[in-house]
Amino acid sequence: MKEKHKEMGEQPIGQLLLKFSLPAMIGMFVNALYNIVDRIYIGNIPEIGPVAIAGVGVVFPIMIISLGFCLLIGLGGATNISISLGRKRKDLAEKFLGNATSLSIIFGIVLSFIIIFTMDLYIGKLGTSPVTEPFARDYLTIVALGFPFLMVGYATNAAVRSDGNPKISMITLLLGAITNIILDPIFIFGLNLGVKGAALATIISQIVSAIWTVGYFTSKFSGIKLHLKNLLLEWEKVKEIFIIGAGPFVLQLGSSAVNFILNSSLMKYGGDTAVGAMTIVNAVNTFILMPIFGINQGVQPILGFNYGARFFHRVRQAFILAVKGAVTISTIGFLAIQFLSKYFIVIFTSNPELLDAASKGLKIFTLMFPFIGFQIIAAVYFQAIGKPKTTMFLSLSRQVLFLIPIVLIFSRIWGVRGIWMAVPSADILSVIVTFIMTKKEMKNLKFLENEEDLRKNVNENQSTRESTN
Repeated sequence: MKEKHKEMGEQPIGQLLLKFSLPAMIGMFVNALYNIVDRIYIGNIPEIGPVAIAGVGVVFPIMIISLGFCLLIGLGGATNISISLGRKRKDLAEKFLGNATSLSIIFGIVLSFIIIFTMDLYIGKLGTSPVTEPFARDYLTIVALGFPFLMVGYATNAAVRSDGNPKISMITLLLGAITNIILDPIFIFGLNLGVKGAALATIISQIVSAIWTVGYFTSKFSGIKLHLKNLLLEWEKVKEIFIIGAGPFVLQLGSSAVNFILNSSLMKYGGDTAVGAMTIVNAVNTFILMPIFGINQGVQPILGFNYGARFFHRVRQAFILAVKGAVTISTIGFLAIQFLSKYFIVIFTSNPELLDAASKGLKIFTLMFPFIGFQIIAAVYFQAIGKPKTTMFLSLSRQVLFLIPIVLIFSRIWGVRGIWMAVPSADILSVIVTFIMTKKEMKNLKFLENEEDLRKNVNENQSTRESTN
């Protein structure tokens, strides 16, 4: 297993990125597929499909919050594990693994209770109507029960990648996705459970994934181990996890707030059809972006390990290569959506009104797609090298400073069309800010690289003189 960690600092970056990103892409693709399958099945439930999919869509902000906690703990833990391994501190990496696992269990249970027992306070404010609210309640109540397994599975799977095992990480996602895809039709149609069936299939798949990843870290295949003694929380480790994970966490909270405002505004100006259209658009958007998220997950441990090991030239190479791959994929996705938007939507619904609304919305929603790849990779770069303040600023700039005000202003002027237009408008501003911050960081990285080269030359010259004497 030491060889597996060693190759992170020695294997050519192109090979390493492909080795880590390809399994992540496959896993994320399948993972996105089962989320889409959920919505396809729900959208095609006889008689209630269009209303049911809108009901599931309005609880999306809550699901984003749960993912936010996954990122807070999972990416915070995984980044610290990567950096620790880069510094040859296996013992420290194992402590971060244990603490991240404990935090996932605690936060998952607490969030579950809060979501379920305070539902009456917020469910009506999410953008539900009297028709869609029962579906939203049914789905969220059951899914919330699975939050502890969701968080443990996410945190340990992120650690699997940092441990240098991208294939195991892919298998984890495949196990969860295949379980969900198999159970969906059985529960939704076979047992006639409808939306409740989709939720049950989801939490069972999360349980399977969590058991698999925890089992990996107690097996002979892992380089670092999950020891019971490391499950005891240490404040210093918890603080480091939260500091690194804070940026992605804030991004998800901002995204949740944006989705809440989007759904509320869409309900106000377009009703259940507009909310259902946004649910479908979000599903398609997520699926198209999955290969980029795969690169994102693949490059994170490479960046973290090499930054910790002070191989700054490899950090820069990995970042540039990841950006090129992400921009290529996002551009292809943009062209596919602009010319084939209806073909993406028709699998979710045959309702003419919903089909038309989602198709038009998708084209506008994705106008800035060619630049999104760069934005996603830049965000993970700052997080991977341990600069959470920058990650948090970039996250807040898009979600809070730009998107929320633009949605509120544009919706008053142009109604539903204005809401769709708000997303690419905010993306333009966000990409500009991200580019400025990244350009500055690349100069700093080049400085660190030159400084490290100078230090090595001094050490080599000193060694040569000592051997001569």
